[in-house]
Amino acid sequence: MIGVLRNRLGHALFLRVAGPDGARHRDRIHGTPGPRWFEPASPIGRVHGDAAMFIGGIRAILLQTLHPAAMTAVAEHSGYRGDMWGRLARTSRFIAVTTFGTAADAQRAVDAVRAIHGRVTGTMPDGTPYAASDPHLLLWVHVAEVDSFLTAHQAYGKHPLDQAERDEYVAQTAEVARRLGVLDPPTTEAGLAEALAAFRPELRATEHSRDAVSYLLWRPPLPVALRPAYGVLMAAAIGLMPQWTRRPLRLPSHPVSDRTVVRALGTLATGTIRWAMAPGRAEVRAMRAGEPAAS
Repeated sequence: MIGVLRNRLGHALFLRVAGPDGARHRDRIHGTPGPRWFEPASPIGRVHGDAAMFIGGIRAILLQTLHPAAMTAVAEHSGYRGDMWGRLARTSRFIAVTTFGTAADAQRAVDAVRAIHGRVTGTMPDGTPYAASDPHLLLWVHVAEVDSFLTAHQAYGKHPLDQAERDEYVAQTAEVARRLGVLDPPTTEAGLAEALAAFRPELRATEHSRDAVSYLLWRPPLPVALRPAYGVLMAAAIGLMPQWTRRPLRLPSHPVSDRTVVRALGTLATGTIRWAMAPGRAEVRAMRAGEPAAS
């Protein structure tokens, strides 16, 4: 019974994150022969292929809301209510393609995103123009994601990276960032921390950001059966947020429980997801449950 429940959890999460065509895209990404930008066993493959990405992805979304221009662009052009899971599926597919797909597929994914960015423009409430293709705005999105993925992996990943591997991971993600239009992405963990610190004067909570966070926290479009697991992942992501972000975004701040209860639950949740979505093992349990494999 536990195995069936774990498989159903993995299958449900896979559908939410990868979308209804996720299995087809997964097979194409991993099964198409050809040269890749990165080796699967390299740091970027280890980080982006681990269940800790569920927590890192949530943390990245929360952190990114603190940039007014980035949040305005999301609110005005793609939204987070009407197509939350569609946006998540497209983002996860982009990460998967550029990390694990062929070089040709990865470049096509980058070209498609750059074309979309070229159409996303607008004006802030104070009259300042914004554009998704702005290298500075792209840098913010990049460093918020990379810091979140790396932080989550170090806390919840099956095999945390050592210092040299963390630097290599940041350098590998910089290769993708440059192709997207980032002019000078950080290439070491120390450089990543410096880049994040440099953005601090620009960051603040806005009506858009608080509304987005409230929606993600209290009104996620999820079946009732998935909400407890989602709540654990959300709590784990919040537990990894910098303390200075808590008050502006109205996030709960409980340092002791973050280090104890939440950390234990987050470890259990990622371990369950990792188990449920493991190749082969999930396929067997899927057949027993009479449903498609989760991974």
